[in-house]
Amino acid sequence: MAVQREAALAYARTHQNVFLETLKEFLRFPSVSTLEQHRADMETTARWLADYLRSLGVTRVNIYPTDGHPVVYGELITAGPNAPTLLVYGHYDVQPPDPLDLWESPPFEPTVRGERLYARGAADMKGQIIGVLAAVEALIRTGDLPVNLKFMFEGEEEIGSPHLADFITRHKEMLTCDVSLNADAGIMGAEEPSITYALRGLAYFELHVQGPAQDLHSGVYGGVVHNAAQALAELIATMHDEKGHITVQGFYDQVRPLDEEERQALQRLPLDERFFLERTGAPALWGEPEYTPVERVGARPTLEVNGIIGGFTEPGVKTVIPSQASAKISCRLVPDQDPEAIYECLRRHLETHAPPTIRWELKYIVGAKPALIDRKSRWVQALAQAMQTVWNREPFYKREGGTVPVVAQVKEILGVDSVMAGFILPDADLHAPNENLHLPTWYRGIETYVHYFCNLCT
Repeated sequence: MAVQREAALAYARTHQNVFLETLKEFLRFPSVSTLEQHRADMETTARWLADYLRSLGVTRVNIYPTDGHPVVYGELITAGPNAPTLLVYGHYDVQPPDPLDLWESPPFEPTVRGERLYARGAADMKGQIIGVLAAVEALIRTGDLPVNLKFMFEGEEEIGSPHLADFITRHKEMLTCDVSLNADAGIMGAEEPSITYALRGLAYFELHVQGPAQDLHSGVYGGVVHNAAQALAELIATMHDEKGHITVQGFYDQVRPLDEEERQALQRLPLDERFFLERTGAPALWGEPEYTPVERVGARPTLEVNGIIGGFTEPGVKTVIPSQASAKISCRLVPDQDPEAIYECLRRHLETHAPPTIRWELKYIVGAKPALIDRKSRWVQALAQAMQTVWNREPFYKREGGTVPVVAQVKEILGVDSVMAGFILPDADLHAPNENLHLPTWYRGIETYVHYFCNLCT
């Protein structure tokens, strides 16, 4: 295995330009899952990915339709029954590129500037998919693959993976594995390897407020009728106290507390107050004072207003009392919170605090459960060893504030943990103009995957 490991690493280094050109080809597809006008592009991207898997010798490659966008599946079961089987997860859909005028180069024309590749999906997560497959290619072109692999690439992660749980359930036997390798993660910095072992869940709502039957003249009816926009703002204001604690009764009931060992481990991360101030441009931080910033973004739940709609917002003057107003509200959840239980808490809160002067409706849009992975498992430690080899330093362990729905779905349906691997840097501008992939880190990531697959069979 040592001989093949070195041969595979040599192959990966001499084929970096080939891997880069393959990634550029992948990135040119505008696979925007949330926009109907890109439905045909989604199908084309899925076919390209299936063909690429076949070119690597992957078998049982199939494009499975769902009620939304298709799932691409394939297998490399060549290492024998005693070798571990990994389910490699990825998503080929991307976010919309807007606003286009802020891109320095076209979002679907990949462009290298300096050490970075700029394109929508370069980091999230087409680059991550090709990184894993490049390591697989390096191993199979220089010998035998040391592990069995199954590949599951979906097209709906950017819209909450609404059909993935059903797909996994219907194909549970086909997807049987020992662990899932999820490459949809990042590291702390180019010289700071790190492993994500926890993800927050999500509960997303729309709150609609109805006041009068129609918009009213603010001079004729002002002071008599409750303004829907004002009523909405007042309701939202009841959901936090002045220090950032969520005041919705029952919201914190299922939150798993941090133990002292984990709090100390989190403090190793280079994510102090200065880091967040520099990254956000905010004049000061805000939130629960009992917790450090890094604990707040990874180990504590949140309730955020993502947008407010109501009344007259065009240029000029219109003196109106709006009859309707709405807000989009998201809650990031931590173990052991449940999205549907949070919906009930918020609904009861509104029943208590909404005045009789309005009617309201709370819509539950989408939910995803949080995930917590055993960072001491053999699967995680094999990755830590691989990072140690490539970077020559011990990796950090971190909780991620974002949500990757498939991690909880794989745990709940298939009964296996996920290993969060990936090599996005914090300044990759995910979901924003000029999304980018740091190529030296990406090449290191490919070598890390080679070591990882080899470590699992030693």
